[in-house]
Amino acid sequence: MTARRAAVRAGAATVLAGTAVCAFSPAASAGPPAARRDDRVAFTIKDPRITESSGLAASARHPGVVYTHNDSGGVPKIYALGPDGQVKAVLTVGGAGARDWEAMALGKDGRGRPAIFVADIGDNLGGAWPYVTVYRIPEPSRLQSRTLSATRFRIKYPDGPRNAETMMINPRTNRLFIASKLFGGKIYEAPARLRTGGFNVLHKIGDAPAIATDGAFSPDGRTCVIRTYFGARLYSVDADGRPGETLKTIDLPMQSQGESVTFTADGRSLLVGSEGRNQPVYQVPLPEEALPSPSPSPKNAGNGGDGHRDASNTRIGLFLALAIAAAVGYGLMRKRR
Repeated sequence: MTARRAAVRAGAATVLAGTAVCAFSPAASAGPPAARRDDRVAFTIKDPRITESSGLAASARHPGVVYTHNDSGGVPKIYALGPDGQVKAVLTVGGAGARDWEAMALGKDGRGRPAIFVADIGDNLGGAWPYVTVYRIPEPSRLQSRTLSATRFRIKYPDGPRNAETMMINPRTNRLFIASKLFGGKIYEAPARLRTGGFNVLHKIGDAPAIATDGAFSPDGRTCVIRTYFGARLYSVDADGRPGETLKTIDLPMQSQGESVTFTADGRSLLVGSEGRNQPVYQVPLPEEALPSPSPSPKNAGNGGDGHRDASNTRIGLFLALAIAAAVGYGLMRKRR
């Protein structure tokens, strides 16, 4: 961590320490932060190579696996963690730089295959970088340490460079969103299809919480969350796939430098992590309104009753009708004779 970055974070903590509500403004209408329920340590990251875990992404392809990466000054590597927090594989992102990696998310590539996106979007100098970069690699079907070639997307803001630590991808639309950091943060939407040539210019769509450090969409795409050092804001997702109204603010466990969040693969909890050595990753249950919708029963789907019974009744009725018609026809033939 640079001295400049440490100073910025220390200043933010000083300002917000006595005014925690400010971190969620203007979400006062959503009520006070929800009380923590059964927060627990899901696992602890003890690998000595991971000292600044700054992003989390739960894999749907590999049950129990969570990806993470280091922050600035590191190497372009993604670590696949098992349920116990141990590293199962190291994915080196070939052809990528690691200037200031701040976030990651799972999405799809151009052919609809599972992919991992990493966002090199940090800017501690407050606008020194004319553009930022997002890298994409395929999510491997088999987890083993290897190098995977990256696809690079260069990103520009419509209102000039800025610092950001939050990247999210809607699983339904595969559209990418970035939220800028510090006070007066904004949420930006990327083009529907990212291009590798030239620049992808973002579009400003709304406000972000102050000091936003990470965010994620739920696996079903119905909600999304943006966290800060002190809590998180849960949003509904509009029909167009964008973050919509604030549903609730969520209290998070105290962490030394909380900079990562993702939904669990089942969509029922958040996983929140922190930079630093030997840091726990907490599992935070979601409120009732944010839980995924139950899937309809295949037995009753589409007919509101027992589909087998309806089909049987139809077949029996048809058989009786045919039998009656045959009997009438046979009687008419005998009468003519």
